[in-house]
Amino acid sequence: MINMSDTFNAVLPAEWAPQSGIQLTWPHAGTDWAHMLTEVQACFAAIAREIAQRELLLIVTPEPEEVKKQISAIVNMQNVRFMECETNDTWARDHGAITMLDSEGASLLDFMFNGWGLKFASDKDNLITRQAVESGFLNGRYVNRLGFILEGGSIESDGLGTLLTTSECLLSPNRNGQMSRDEIEDYLCFVFHLKQVLWLDHGYLAGDDTDSHVDTLARLCSPDTIAYVQCTDTQDEHYEALHQMEEQLKTFRTLNGNPYRLLALPMVDKIEEEGERLPATYANFLIMNDAVLYPTYRQPENDQRAKEVLQEAFPEYEIVGIDCRALIKQHGSLHCVTMQYPAGVLK
Repeated sequence: MINMSDTFNAVLPAEWAPQSGIQLTWPHAGTDWAHMLTEVQACFAAIAREIAQRELLLIVTPEPEEVKKQISAIVNMQNVRFMECETNDTWARDHGAITMLDSEGASLLDFMFNGWGLKFASDKDNLITRQAVESGFLNGRYVNRLGFILEGGSIESDGLGTLLTTSECLLSPNRNGQMSRDEIEDYLCFVFHLKQVLWLDHGYLAGDDTDSHVDTLARLCSPDTIAYVQCTDTQDEHYEALHQMEEQLKTFRTLNGNPYRLLALPMVDKIEEEGERLPATYANFLIMNDAVLYPTYRQPENDQRAKEVLQEAFPEYEIVGIDCRALIKQHGSLHCVTMQYPAGVLK
């Protein structure tokens, strides 16, 4: 058990804080990707290529030799680490460790992942973080938080004490249903040393399995800037909920008491698979040390507009698009399959 006095100055770093690397949990035939494995592995390889050009890459997989064959021709393998491990699925954002930093170094918090409210099996994915720490891939103190269900995609931190989240997800009865909103907020403030929690009460994407993860809707880009999905089509089923979300975002204040600079990302035009709308979103981007990787959906005008908005949010960064049409067929996108680790953590 960690002595809380050791972590008095602990922070939940923002995604834009200096990073050591990124985790990907690779798709294989034993996952829900089996019917489209070649397509999704090509997408993962494209993501891996961009990550390993810039940072370390931890690939979690039960079959490292097979993955090496898939990527060695296009990926900087000097920056790749393989952890052999059984997995249920590929959503590293939600089963990966959530890292806190303090004067003593990193704490790797291992929360319970229950398949987004008991929708999918997660027993193997829940063992990944402990193995990554015990095997020496992640450098830091292991902190068991398995008594609380929390996914990385459901929270956004500015690194200064503000957490952005959604009530739809965190108040889901199949996650921590025994706790009230106030109790959950108190718990988050205690664990993450927060000064405020901003709860989004509106906004969703059709086809989303996560109960409205914030990383599909609104993202902190700096301590004073939020990029969010805007729907301007009054005939779209999302219009009302996303308009209400936009209005609520206007009421949020930074810790200095100022309104946020709000940057509107375009809504992806409807993409359907077998009659079902897929939850494609430009908010699901990954911030790296010198680049922002963002999902594209073969919609040139929207893809370009999203790039321009992200360049405005991150003027010093390279903005790199990666085709993520494959990922949304299993209801996630680029940010959902990645987890960043702060400087010094991934070795």
